[in-house]
Amino acid sequence: MIYLDNGATTRMAPEVLEAMLPYLGGEFGNPSAVYSLGARAKKAVNEARRSIAGLVGARQEEIFFTSGGTEADNWALKAAAEGFKARGRHIVTTKVEHHAVLRACGYLEQRGFEVTYVDVDGEGLVRLEALEAALRPDTILVSVMTANNETGVIQPIREIGALTRERGICFHTDGVQAFGHIPVNVDHLGVDMLSASAHKCGGPKGVGMLYVRRGVGLPSFLQGGGQEDHRRAGTENVPGIVGFGAAARRAADRMEEQAGKERQLRDYLIRRIQEEIPHCRLNGHRERRLPGNVNFTFQGLQGEPLLLALDMKDICVSAGAACHAGSLEPSHVLTAMGLSPQEASGALRFTLSGENTREELDQVVECLKESAARLRSMSPEYEAFCTVQSEK
Repeated sequence: MIYLDNGATTRMAPEVLEAMLPYLGGEFGNPSAVYSLGARAKKAVNEARRSIAGLVGARQEEIFFTSGGTEADNWALKAAAEGFKARGRHIVTTKVEHHAVLRACGYLEQRGFEVTYVDVDGEGLVRLEALEAALRPDTILVSVMTANNETGVIQPIREIGALTRERGICFHTDGVQAFGHIPVNVDHLGVDMLSASAHKCGGPKGVGMLYVRRGVGLPSFLQGGGQEDHRRAGTENVPGIVGFGAAARRAADRMEEQAGKERQLRDYLIRRIQEEIPHCRLNGHRERRLPGNVNFTFQGLQGEPLLLALDMKDICVSAGAACHAGSLEPSHVLTAMGLSPQEASGALRFTLSGENTREELDQVVECLKESAARLRSMSPEYEAFCTVQSEK
């Protein structure tokens, strides 16, 4: 199997599983218990918290564990809106956010908040002047993702952070795709809240975190016990949290090396596809993108049949965001960038890791070439596209 869908989830690293195993067996204590079994579990949770805080330049007490990135996004937006509504009811985000943010914003709109969805340009970048123009005296929250889950485009978070800081506006970033893959320092970026998820960087599924800057009065999201400093009730997922901490330490040790490998592989795959497969378009900014992200539209094709053709060869890729797989709607990210619905439906996302090889990518390109040619030979849309191109 050739796995090129690391944006959906990553293979759990062996050292992560090794760190988790004791807490799936004999070390089963509840971190809230006062006896030694519980105390050891609490110590393990706090060691993981320190590791994750260190990776993003935060204080240990600013890291709060969640069930994943979706919960962290929902907590950040809904709790901030509720907590700051005395100051205003206006929120600013972008049209290319993850659905966890967009649907949380829709939920808030139904409850009397006003949301401005800022456009992006044709390369998927938020323009600072457009975002600045959206800010108002009653703006209480801005949420812009660090890196896009479909195109890998890295947004100008530091510059946005400077805009929000000088206006006293709370700034949240969905860092799920970026965490563990590129440097993300909360002080450098000027963010007040940041969401992350373990399974996107070699950790287990079902655990994430929300960084909340000290002094941000964010209300609790789940009511119940006093876990997570009374901010997020519920018995902690100790094995998952321990694995998250191990994944963070692993990322800290090898991020630069892995990112370099991924960039080389990414650029190699982009070059070969552009040179050897006609009528394809790279989606997203060529340079300002995650090291392992490649997103192409193949003109005259639907992404799903091409994906299935690759799957028949044991090649795993995505036709968009994994969390939205199966939807008949074209990608909201690509249409926001100006692609037609037909073009957006013809996209594939390849998300690489440093463990992939050029030999694997050579196999992928050969399969892509054969499958695209075969499917296009049966595609009236491609025939019509070629006719239009020849008349230009």
